[in-house]
Amino acid sequence: MTNSSPLISIIVPVFQEEQNIKPFLNRMESVLNKLQLKNEIIFCLDPSPDNTGQIIESESERNPNIKLITLSRRFGQPAATMAGINYCKGDACVVIDVDLQDPPELIEQMLDKWKEGYYVVYATRRSRKGETFLKKCTTYVGYRVINALSNVDIPIDTGDFRLMDRKVIDELIKLNDTYGFLRGIVAFVGFKQTAIKYDRNERKLGITNYNKYIGGINTALHGIFGFSIRPLQIASILGGIIAFLSFIFGIWLLVEKFVLHKDVTPGLTSTTVLITFLAGVQLLSLGIIGEYIGRIHDEVKKRPLYIVEKTKNI
Repeated sequence: MTNSSPLISIIVPVFQEEQNIKPFLNRMESVLNKLQLKNEIIFCLDPSPDNTGQIIESESERNPNIKLITLSRRFGQPAATMAGINYCKGDACVVIDVDLQDPPELIEQMLDKWKEGYYVVYATRRSRKGETFLKKCTTYVGYRVINALSNVDIPIDTGDFRLMDRKVIDELIKLNDTYGFLRGIVAFVGFKQTAIKYDRNERKLGITNYNKYIGGINTALHGIFGFSIRPLQIASILGGIIAFLSFIFGIWLLVEKFVLHKDVTPGLTSTTVLITFLAGVQLLSLGIIGEYIGRIHDEVKKRPLYIVEKTKNI
């Protein structure tokens, strides 16, 4: 914690959430008033076909601490979150969703940990209400696969809901990451971090506009390919093992023909299995290489993660 009267920035990425803006502000402002903190609430809006933007602008007239960044088109949640991080002025920031599945009341515990000297305080989900069994299973497996393959330790069962010190914010801005995968880049920059466990609530109003299955796959891909070359190493090792086994199989065929004098008839089944297996391995390896080449392509272009159309109270 940098001083006795810190400014706390609340960063809220939003898209098509008109039903949740006022309930969210009611709870968030209540928490911030109770804590008597200087604050700014920054909504980062992917342009929405509903009235989300108009409601936020109306609320910002009532409270000048409520601010709005409107992107020029829909860039996605990671980009909107990074826009808020780039614009925030706080000694610390808290990233939180507007749907109240992550309780604003937890911010008080985060601040206590921040005062103890932690630079990042992330909220780890102890339980997840309102999610299907399939979603819970894929999430459970996904986090563990990411950690097994990546070079950074990304906290398990943890989303973007977290508090970050100004020093961490400045390092994230310097990184200028092409994909804005917050969980990964926060783990990458390091600093003293700790977790707070909580029970994630069920969404009360509206439906999520974030594809939880496609989004989960993209998250896993960013976590694996953005922070490790281990998949390439695995592909190389797998290729070496298959080449060795193929060599042994060839030797055995020669022994059968010239030593054991067996009449070796080409087998359709074994040939088909070998060809399809090797073709699958080759395609998998090419896919892995393609993921890395695609990321190199995006990095080389150096296009901005987002473009801002307008701001309010910034």
